[in-house]
Amino acid sequence: MFSRVLIANRGEIALRIIRACHELGVEAVVVHSEADRGAAYLESADGAICIGPAAAGKSYLNIPAIISAAEIADVDAIHPGYGFLAENAHFAEVCNECGITFIGPEPASMRQLGDKVAARNLAKKARVPCVPGSEGEIKDEAEAIKLANKIGYPIILKAAAGGGGRGMRVAHNDISLRKAFAAAKTEAEAAFKNGTLYLEKFILEPRHVEVQVMADKSGNAIHFYERDCTIQRRHQKLIEESPCPVLDEKTREELCKAALRLIKEAKYHNAATCEFLLDRDKNYYFIEVNTRIQVEHPVSELVTGQDLIKWQLKIASGQTLDLRQRDIRHSGCAMECRINAEDPARGFAPNPGRVQKFIVPGGPGVRVDTHMYQGAVISPYYDSMIAKLIVHQPTREETIATMKRALREFKIEPIKTTIPAHIKILSHSLFAKGTVDTSFIERHMGA
Repeated sequence: MFSRVLIANRGEIALRIIRACHELGVEAVVVHSEADRGAAYLESADGAICIGPAAAGKSYLNIPAIISAAEIADVDAIHPGYGFLAENAHFAEVCNECGITFIGPEPASMRQLGDKVAARNLAKKARVPCVPGSEGEIKDEAEAIKLANKIGYPIILKAAAGGGGRGMRVAHNDISLRKAFAAAKTEAEAAFKNGTLYLEKFILEPRHVEVQVMADKSGNAIHFYERDCTIQRRHQKLIEESPCPVLDEKTREELCKAALRLIKEAKYHNAATCEFLLDRDKNYYFIEVNTRIQVEHPVSELVTGQDLIKWQLKIASGQTLDLRQRDIRHSGCAMECRINAEDPARGFAPNPGRVQKFIVPGGPGVRVDTHMYQGAVISPYYDSMIAKLIVHQPTREETIATMKRALREFKIEPIKTTIPAHIKILSHSLFAKGTVDTSFIERHMGA
């Protein structure tokens, strides 16, 4: 096991990794920007190093500054968390070249699975069902229109290097496809410096289901079952739960085995999430792999009793999985609500500022992952998520009831948050029945 790890991230996930390190007897050093100087979670670390100004490009995305901090702190490894540099293959290469272990996959695996066209081709090789679409890059509008008419509208254009819904457009006919192609390409080039697009059949009323996987360097891989991430706004997840409320056991087993086949085909190690769309007939289709730990990893931890961050550290240090698939049992239902500093009444506009009241809910089955506290300042420079509220109970009905109670207990003032929106979603009859799709927010929750 490592002696000392540098955490190249901030906020909630930085604190989560600090705790896992300390429970394994590993020292944790955290980098921070000038905007995060004095943050309470830094006091939990064994050291904190400022790496630049508030802007992420000059701090949390500044590879030379992070490597310098790692050398100053004399660490064995770097954990990137999620976001920022977590899926940056160049950063992983730099770490390796400097003799510092990158806690994640090999750069080659990251590149292969991070490129959605390459990942799709690998999935086909691993006999994993894919949505009908292009075999590779769509070079121009004419090619896109020809293929769209062949597989049938509606279709969706996606950025090969994309994420977070950027570079993604839906088209229902030739006219809308022409407009969508130009818009998607421009957005992809601006966001990822890569305008490569591919095309897929747009699945109507889909659910978004993902499988949590962990693999070691010896080729062993296990899954921690699935999470349903269907409740989204503009392709950003709001609520995640496990198990998926509509999956039968046969389909569930096939889905999880498909994820493992893909990970083994990629010769991948460490944490990964294989994401799928589930159509109205319960057919599943591969869409992408996230080559990092996910925001919603606590959901899988609660239903399996496993600590995924600890497994990341163990595997990166060279340990093998001493678990077999039969050792991973799924128990009860877990659900996570992402609490963002956003105002639902104003189109989810960011709402940074000082927190004057911060009362965290508790009780049986309730977990809160956060770095916030009374008097803390929510920065305008970074992602607006300030807490994750996770509930685990024997049944979905009990989980929803506990979650609604916990949301009402959670007080964050005077900051506007997504808590009222979460209560509204959980109180909707379609959500209670589990009969939702990825357009639920837009179609049923109003502006």
